[in-house]
Amino acid sequence: MQPGQGAKKIHLGEDLKGILSEAPGKCVPYAVIEGAVRSVKETLNSQFVENCKGVIQRLTLQEHKMVWNRTTHLWNDYSKIIHQRTNTVPFDLVPHEDGVAVAVRVLKPLDSVDLGLETVYEKFHPSVQSFTDAIGHYISGERPKGIQETEEMLKVGATLTGVGELVLDNNSVRLQPPKQGMQYYLSSQDFDSLLHRQESSVRLWKVLVLVFGFATCATLFFILRRQYLQRQERLRQQQLQEEFREHEAHLLSQATPEDRESLKSACVVCLSSFKSCVFLECGHVCSCRQCYLSLPEPKRCPICRREISRVIPLYNS
Repeated sequence: MQPGQGAKKIHLGEDLKGILSEAPGKCVPYAVIEGAVRSVKETLNSQFVENCKGVIQRLTLQEHKMVWNRTTHLWNDYSKIIHQRTNTVPFDLVPHEDGVAVAVRVLKPLDSVDLGLETVYEKFHPSVQSFTDAIGHYISGERPKGIQETEEMLKVGATLTGVGELVLDNNSVRLQPPKQGMQYYLSSQDFDSLLHRQESSVRLWKVLVLVFGFATCATLFFILRRQYLQRQERLRQQQLQEEFREHEAHLLSQATPEDRESLKSACVVCLSSFKSCVFLECGHVCSCRQCYLSLPEPKRCPICRREISRVIPLYNS
């Protein structure tokens, strides 16, 4: 479920505890609340930036390299996280206004879908390679580019929008992951921006589903149409063969013994010239050379409809 669908926006003010005390079970199952980040006790100090304090710190080492694609015969960019560590300390959401004695304790922040961390430090360490290393990398199909070092933090005093379950427990308010499959958000964006982004994502997925559905239907239509045309062609060929047999039987029943022998040796296409071709690979002798040359491409045997790979002339002695 995206934020805004059944989520109740609650103001972080003096009346917060009163609102929750009147709610069923002193709980709002899916609430939206905005406030400033404040540490409960200690804070986390940035390893690279002076006087930068926060409540969540994420340190990441990401490897970048070029990998040879044996299919496209191109070098492709590839990256993977080789180390990541996340540190957290307890923190609250408090009003931006001074003098308002209310706070919301944020529980399990790492379970949120959108954790509003800010990149405070980023540095790329390029790989140093010797000539021998470069040759070895070309042979192996992997060329290291370097390591990217990143530090992200949720700073003290940053504005945070929380979407989750809001509970009043022993005169303290806490925000925690919601139940019933709803998603937990802790975003640096305001609620309207977060809602707009989620709606755009939903619209994109709907468009992709429609495109995929249309492509599937079109592919299925062409497959069924092709099978239908092939079946119609088989029926037509069967009908032509049946008509030819009936016509041949009719001619044989009315012909004299001498004419019957001539008809058995006649071309099955024109019934006037003698059979003079052996079709391979089926081995049928059923056509004169002129009728064989008149067959449409790809040439197929008039008897079995197999494709003719080569023809051997037949000479009658």
